[in-house]
Amino acid sequence: MKQNAKSKGGKKMGNKPIKTYNCGNIRAAIFLNEREVNGNIVGFKTISLSRSFKKKDEEIWRSEVINMRRNDLQKAILVLQKTQEELLLDSKEEEEE
Repeated sequence: MKQNAKSKGGKKMGNKPIKTYNCGNIRAAIFLNEREVNGNIVGFKTISLSRSFKKKDEEIWRSEVINMRRNDLQKAILVLQKTQEELLLDSKEEEEE
């Protein structure tokens, strides 16, 4: 594993993603991190989910970021799917009225 930045709390600072996925202004990135456990260096992956946007009347791009561990990913997907179901079912009911 490459070491290209200093660690802070087990997470490397300035670590580049090993894989990214983009859809419009939404981006997911996978990072490989290292931590020392019982004298051994252990690698683990984290996920960074971000949404880029410009505020009205500004030219500066901004982004909101959520950092998650592998175990958080399925929970986030489930919550987003349930939210989408609710919004889609609610909009169909409104259309029918």
